[in-house]
Amino acid sequence: MASLRIGLAQLDPVVGDLVGNRALVLDAYRRASEAGCDVVVFSELVVTGYPPEDLVLKPGFVRDTRTVLDDIAKETGDCIAIVGFVDVGSGTHSATGRPVIHNAAAVCGHGAVHGVYRKRLLPNYDVFDEERTFTPGSGAHHLYEIAGVRVAISICEDIWYADGPVAEQAAGGAQLNLSLNSSPYHRGKSANREIMLARRARENACAIVYVNQVGGQDELVFDGGSMLFDTSGALVGRLANFTDGLLVADLDVPDTPANPTLPVTVLSSTSRADGPCRESVIEPVVTDLAELYEALVVGTRDYVRKNGFTDVVIGLSGGIDSSLVACVAVDALGAEHVHGVSMPSRYSSQGSKDDAYALAEELGIDVRTISIEPAFQAYLEMLEPSFTGRSADLTEENLQSRCRGQILMALSNKFGWMVLTTGNKSEMAVGYFTIYGDSVGGYAVIKDVFKTDVFALSRFVNERAGTEVIPESVLTKPPSAELRPDQRDDQSLPPYDVLDAVLEMYVERDMTAAEIIEIGLPSDVVRRIARLVDINEYKRRQCPPGVRVTEKAFGKDRRLPITNGYRG
Repeated sequence: MASLRIGLAQLDPVVGDLVGNRALVLDAYRRASEAGCDVVVFSELVVTGYPPEDLVLKPGFVRDTRTVLDDIAKETGDCIAIVGFVDVGSGTHSATGRPVIHNAAAVCGHGAVHGVYRKRLLPNYDVFDEERTFTPGSGAHHLYEIAGVRVAISICEDIWYADGPVAEQAAGGAQLNLSLNSSPYHRGKSANREIMLARRARENACAIVYVNQVGGQDELVFDGGSMLFDTSGALVGRLANFTDGLLVADLDVPDTPANPTLPVTVLSSTSRADGPCRESVIEPVVTDLAELYEALVVGTRDYVRKNGFTDVVIGLSGGIDSSLVACVAVDALGAEHVHGVSMPSRYSSQGSKDDAYALAEELGIDVRTISIEPAFQAYLEMLEPSFTGRSADLTEENLQSRCRGQILMALSNKFGWMVLTTGNKSEMAVGYFTIYGDSVGGYAVIKDVFKTDVFALSRFVNERAGTEVIPESVLTKPPSAELRPDQRDDQSLPPYDVLDAVLEMYVERDMTAAEIIEIGLPSDVVRRIARLVDINEYKRRQCPPGVRVTEKAFGKDRRLPITNGYRG
């Protein structure tokens, strides 16, 4: 029985910040080395951050990445570091003429790079398009002996397939597989990962170290949840989701036949120096709503801060959407960095204005009132000669929303605050928002959250706090844009439980309208919703990015043509 002390370094790198990422890696390496680790594993492409997208098409960026990797390797000693980076292959692409590059992991120790593993399976679905930039690795697998244990390396997609590289490596003599990952969050994914990894360890009788990054990157948010499984598939260590950290664990690996069929490079023939290891920690999983809320918080925090902003501004209507966004922003950035603006018009109810201020007071955020009435009246007077003889309609409603957008952007320009928009996925889907109005801003916090989940998350916020952070009146009053007298959302849209049920099938599951109707839903309702989704693609394309929390987010995942004549 061999014993290996392993460090799982769960970090939050910034895409393109090679110097900053080097510092993160070296700091975690020093801590792992001081803890007596034989090996420390970092996440996929930790040097560049993930996903680097077209940065890797810049030869200078790739050269700089290799320089940083070599700098990291020079700082290593007896503790072996497995570091994700971009590697240059041999030759050029026949179609593009660009150099071949690989998504790779370097085996670093004793001041040098001792080997490189190149990702074999490249994902090209959902948010992934690695085949566009990377070339899959090829050739024979290779094992490394560390403290008497034969170790193989894999990268993310490689481990998801039962007959993939991990199985080949185990069959060739690997006792432990070190898997580097940058696996973004969506609801339900963490549970699926754990089931898959346990099965992979058990079916191959091979222990698995799974290291995932954390943090937000544009629309994506990475939940971490790095894990360690023994050869029976039992979970023996897990880091918390959505937070960085270093897990140190001693793993006992049963002896296996002494003659592996894959080549082995010996990197360390003796185990760690004597010394106690803190107990391997299995952080508890949280509820689905708590996980979803934390994803929104982390995605918002990192988008704001990584792009150089400190403060945000939110239009507080007194409605449930802006209330939830304000709560997320406070948890992400702190109350002192969140600014609310109430922008009433002639149609704003006193109750909504009171609710906006009650929320701001409960959260402890700065709030001000800027009436849009003078601007709205000026627009009406300016346009009156052109609109003579035509009755008021959606045009006047949209004017109010655009007045509010102008005010928020003016505050953003003057004070350097990022505008957070407040539209939810249900509204985004059917175009129930004003382009160049309430869609104006830098980040759309809940753009991938259906309205029914907005209600559930809002109640979660109050239950977690044990008080009415979001006023109960906000949760119970009929949703309304308040752009005309006595307006309610259900005058323009089906009830949200019906709307979201259709959208879940039409958007999330890619069912056609005809297939949804066959289930038994009313034909007129389904056809209307489907048509609204289709004709508003052009509006969604002009909206800011936001946190992706489902498997079919607008933008990254769902890419339909604007000009589209299909009506299934």
